[in-house]
Amino acid sequence: MPGENLSRDEARERAALLSVDGYEVALDLRSATGESEAEQRTFRSVTAIRFRCATPGASTFADLVAPSVTAVTLNGRELDPAAVFDGARIALDGLADENVLVVDAQCAYSRTGEGLHRFVDPEDGEVYLYTQYEPADARRVFANFEQPDLKAPYRFEVTAPEEWTVWSNGAEETREGGVWRFAETRPVSTYITCVVAGPYHYVTDSYRRGDLEIPLGAMCRKGLAKYFDADDVFLVTKQGLDFFHDVFDYPYPFGKYDQAFVPEYNLGAMENPGLVTFREEYIYRGKVTRAAYERRANVILHEMAHMWFGDLVTMKWWDDLWLKESFADFMGTFSMVEATRFTNGWVTFANNRKAWAYRADQLPSTHPITADIRDLEDAKLNFDGITYAKGAAVLKQLVAYAGREAFLEAARRYFKRHAYGNTTLGDLLTVLEETSGRDMKAWSRSWLETSGVNALTPVVTHDDDGRVSELVVEQEGAEARPHRAAVGLYRLEGGELVRYARAEVDITGARTVVTELSGVERPALVLVNDEDLTYCKVRFDEGSLATLRAHLGDIADPPPSSQPRSSSGYPLARALCWSALWNMTRDALMPAREFVALVLDFAGRESDIGVLQMLHAWARTALVHYVAPDWREEGGRLVAEGALRELRQAEPGSEHQLTWARFFAAVAAVDTDFRFLEGLLAGTEAVEGLDVDQELRWAFLEPLAAHGRADEAVIAAELARDDTASGKRHQVRCLAARPSAAVKAQAWAQVVESDKLSNALVEATIAGFVQPSQRGLIAPYAGKYFEAIERVWAERSIQIGMDVVRGLFPALQDGPGALEATDAWLAEHAGGAPALRRLVLEARDDLARALRAQERDAGVASA
Repeated sequence: MPGENLSRDEARERAALLSVDGYEVALDLRSATGESEAEQRTFRSVTAIRFRCATPGASTFADLVAPSVTAVTLNGRELDPAAVFDGARIALDGLADENVLVVDAQCAYSRTGEGLHRFVDPEDGEVYLYTQYEPADARRVFANFEQPDLKAPYRFEVTAPEEWTVWSNGAEETREGGVWRFAETRPVSTYITCVVAGPYHYVTDSYRRGDLEIPLGAMCRKGLAKYFDADDVFLVTKQGLDFFHDVFDYPYPFGKYDQAFVPEYNLGAMENPGLVTFREEYIYRGKVTRAAYERRANVILHEMAHMWFGDLVTMKWWDDLWLKESFADFMGTFSMVEATRFTNGWVTFANNRKAWAYRADQLPSTHPITADIRDLEDAKLNFDGITYAKGAAVLKQLVAYAGREAFLEAARRYFKRHAYGNTTLGDLLTVLEETSGRDMKAWSRSWLETSGVNALTPVVTHDDDGRVSELVVEQEGAEARPHRAAVGLYRLEGGELVRYARAEVDITGARTVVTELSGVERPALVLVNDEDLTYCKVRFDEGSLATLRAHLGDIADPPPSSQPRSSSGYPLARALCWSALWNMTRDALMPAREFVALVLDFAGRESDIGVLQMLHAWARTALVHYVAPDWREEGGRLVAEGALRELRQAEPGSEHQLTWARFFAAVAAVDTDFRFLEGLLAGTEAVEGLDVDQELRWAFLEPLAAHGRADEAVIAAELARDDTASGKRHQVRCLAARPSAAVKAQAWAQVVESDKLSNALVEATIAGFVQPSQRGLIAPYAGKYFEAIERVWAERSIQIGMDVVRGLFPALQDGPGALEATDAWLAEHAGGAPALRRLVLEARDDLARALRAQERDAGVASA
């Protein structure tokens, strides 16, 4: 990554100097199907940029990351490429009032998902291309001014094999032979321009609302066409367009709306206007649960919200990344709950998205929602749980604080006032103050400009008659914030925990008395932040904890008819309790084995499939990282027994049955478990109603490979059954999972010492390499990790660097050795790349947290 960074100061200086009138970009992609490997490495990119300069005679630079530049012309004057191009920037001197820059370059196809990614489908040999730029990889495809506040219109022309189809942000205007020309876009930032090209399977539809008609399209690889449920994608898309037109009162501004599901994608999706890209894993090859469809719907709506928050109105610099990501994360769930069949979306938000936020906000790299982003490397790492999920949670609280209509009216004014422009935090606060009448600057200082998460704990005292004499909420954390929160009181009625009293209060300072609940019947459970209105960690008093240990599964679902589409209800209350207990486990306040026991006792009664899947993930994390090492084997056996019991008891053919089957495979621990998995694969064992489809076969095969029960020949035979791109990723993961020193050495070399693997296969190899059952086998790589990461960070793309640094950190080492090695590396590299140090510091924090949790868990055993 040398020479490719851009600082905030450089961007500000260039934005003050330049304004861009338009781009014309011509790409020749015929080399993608060339016969020689050399031919397939690069493509021709010719860019003409029209721009103005506020200070004639000044100097600046354009951005381009490319193997070579053939020609550079500035205002008709030919510049020597060797003199002005350094591999990342093109120096421009002697600018005029009005300028035209033309750059003819050979750019490189990507294998890392950054820039123009080239993928060869192993199933049929077809080549597929797509672009992915955020935050700053458009410069890998065409010369530009790569910063979000230099917006401009774009015209793309693409030459490609005639049998292909090509798409871009604008609608196709003409197609002559193998040349596609696209309509000029509205002014947008470089990072959301897009090209998709190849023999994609393409389905069309249209959205109509009054006089407005939006052409809709959806595409995937031909090999996935038989699985592609485009009708459901279009259904959610139309529901979202209806919702956003209703609440934003600003018509969708970018013409058509294509959605491309593409291979080897690093992200969930990207909000390119008119051409949204998604990871193709959202096309399901086997049976999945309702939670998977909910996840896809949420992503579709998240990206759609970006058409307004992010594309129409864009942050000036990455400091205000939250202005698009927090809003899209919030609006994705908000719209999904109100406009689609996924009415329990706030349960998933509380249980899943906020767990991501709580983790990120307790790392040493935590930052305010409005972050200090010094450069592009900082920006890349700030697509995190704070910018997305914490920001969304804070916006959810803002709606409770300011009122729904005030919030939405602020959004309407924001779009109309700043359409096709760039904004900062102050621009949003201005419209929020106008519509709400509240002091938003004070709210912003507390919630957007500080970091960390508060913990809210109830303290209850009772009188002699068994009634509440005083209920206090205590707030802990670096800075006490104002919280708008609901406090719910629950009691046992007929074997169920039912809420019988509730108060919505403003919690301020270290101690808040909830006077509204004085004098009511003594509760069995006090749930602070009932309905999940604020962002906090919830704690319990001892009486509530005792209730949950005995009755967590008794917080019963109400009848569906009693729950309005956007209300919380008991599924959310139960999810909040689980989330609070998990936070206590992570914070070493609850022994990990106790959390595991709660999962074994109550997870089988969980009705919400998304919550159940989170519980499985947390239970596995507890087993791998948080239980005392000497209880790990026993705990693993108990969890596997429990998973198999629930699998057999689940309703045949249900999504709960499928979820328990996947969990059982992930935690299989003893010989009988593995023989059962082998029997399910061979057809000699069966569970009534369980369809062992191809995706489930791979899920069963990986633990067998990791425990030495599936060798290379068995894995090859499975690939022969599923010789597809997905099958190849599964095969690579299973091969790297085998318990052999030679296998581990080969996997390490493929990822760390070579750049031959694509981003998807790097990810698969790392996932196979790191097996919790192989701690001793991978222990020797701890030292090699610290020897390699600085070189990897310097030589590889930032995406691969992040994958390696995060994925291969020695988190599975028992004892303090890995922590000490980490501290030594940090001390020796105090002046190292800040982004690299941040990744290592985050991994260190996770490891230190795990060691504290193990110590707490061991204390239970010795007590």
